[in-house]
Amino acid sequence: MAPSSLLKPGWRESRRTGDGVDLHVVEAGQDGAPLVVLLHGFPEFWWAWRNQISPLADAGYHVIVPDLRGYNSSDAPDGVEHYRLDLLVADVLTLANGYGAERFEIVGHDLGALITWWVAVYHSERLAHAVMMDGPHADVWRRQMLKHPTQALRSSYVAAFQIPRVPEAMLGALDFAALRAIMQGSAHSDTFEPGALDHYAEAWRRGSLAAMLNYYRALRHRKKSETPRIRVPSLIVWGSEDCFLERHVMEAGLDLCADGHFIAIDGATHWLHLEQPDRVNFEIVSFFGR
Repeated sequence: MAPSSLLKPGWRESRRTGDGVDLHVVEAGQDGAPLVVLLHGFPEFWWAWRNQISPLADAGYHVIVPDLRGYNSSDAPDGVEHYRLDLLVADVLTLANGYGAERFEIVGHDLGALITWWVAVYHSERLAHAVMMDGPHADVWRRQMLKHPTQALRSSYVAAFQIPRVPEAMLGALDFAALRAIMQGSAHSDTFEPGALDHYAEAWRRGSLAAMLNYYRALRHRKKSETPRIRVPSLIVWGSEDCFLERHVMEAGLDLCADGHFIAIDGATHWLHLEQPDRVNFEIVSFFGR
């Protein structure tokens, strides 16, 4: 469960069922209010949304924030096959079903956004709105890398993560020194508050580095989207100083959306939800209220 120091007043936690796995969930807001699901990315955990949970609950939503399978206190099944996109989508839908939500709002960042794209492609009837922050549609990402060598270079870490066991050893060595450096090096100097990366390291120890990397390894085994047009209203958000994703990758997703909107947040890195939380919260709540 979550250290008490990370939980704020009004936040509560539980174990919930995903698709054959148990997920650790933090939630806030009134039961029965419109449901919002927040999906974190690599290598974060539920605490990634610490600046969004209360504002969204205060705006009238029932906010649920799972640790994705393999992360922190959620189950971490062995094997790449357990991290395919269709299973990650099934986790989200099963979680929403457990709260009795026929339709819900969804926000994803990084790999959480990649999952959000897949929910929107295959299950748009379940969504009221979808927000994808600094995370691409998997098929678009591949196409844009083939077109733009600079983006292929920015995404070269994905190829490195395919090697068995070696990335786990490198990222986990010396109390996750390399993983800490990746996060700090891709952010502004004040993005992560003092002690924040120690909390991340605690979550990495509780979870499974192999499982976290298996998200990237399983992308090779995904089925290509058969329904390219996304019917749910979608907001695509990108930080202008993101060192992992060039703007064209996120903009290309607009072509898939029947009702798509794009926002670039100037001065924000990949970690825009931490660096400019007021702006991010405003854009999310405003979009939900359309």
